[in-house]
Amino acid sequence: MAQPAGKRSTMCLYANINDPYSHRVRIVLAEKGINAEMIEVPSTELPESLLQHNPYGTIPTIIDRDLVLYETNIITEYLDERFPHPPLLPVYPVSRAKSRQMIYRIERDWYPLLQQIESALNTSQSIKPAETLQDAKKKLENSLASLAPLFAGKSFFLSDEFTLVDCCMAPLLWRLNRLNIKLSPMPSAIKDYEERLFERPSFIATLNEVEFGVKT
Repeated sequence: MAQPAGKRSTMCLYANINDPYSHRVRIVLAEKGINAEMIEVPSTELPESLLQHNPYGTIPTIIDRDLVLYETNIITEYLDERFPHPPLLPVYPVSRAKSRQMIYRIERDWYPLLQQIESALNTSQSIKPAETLQDAKKKLENSLASLAPLFAGKSFFLSDEFTLVDCCMAPLLWRLNRLNIKLSPMPSAIKDYEERLFERPSFIATLNEVEFGVKT
C-alpha cells in the first residue's frame, strides 16, 4: 500500500537510467510536462532514503508530497489521473481494460525476456548464459513478429492516441538495437510504429547519454 512520506516541495522519482521500468515513468512525466527531481539509484547499493520510503527498495519509486508510490503501473496510472491532460488511457471501460491487459502481457511476456538477454550479456565465460541469450532473443523475435498485425491500422499500439501502452513499449523497442534483436524482415507496421514513438518529443526528452547510446 502507499505509505506517507515527509513533506516535499517537489515530486521526486527514485530511478535508474538503465531500468526500462523507470524509463516508462520518465516518459509519462515528460508527456504530461511534470517536473520531478530524479534521484539515481545505483544497481549495486540502495540509498538509505529509498529504503526509508519503500520497504521493498524497488524502483521506480515516486514521492509526491505526502504520498509514496512504488510499482510502475500504480505510478503511471496515478500520474495520469492526477495530471489528466493529455490523457494516457482511453475513456471507455472496455478500451481501458484492453490497454491494461496489453500492458500486463508486455510485462509478462516481453520484459522478462529483455531482462534475461541483458543478464546473459553481462555474464561471461559460461555456456548456459549463451544458450539462454539465444533462446530469449528467439522468443522475443517470434513474439513480436506474431503480433505485428496489431501495430497496423493505428497510429499507436491499439489506439490512434499515444497511451500508457506505448510508454510501456518504447523502452523495450529502443533497446532492441543494442541487444541485436532484429526481425527479418522487419514488418513495416512495427518499423513505422517505432519511428512514431522515437520521434515523439516527450520520448526524446527522456533520453540521457546512456539511452542515446542504446540505439546507434
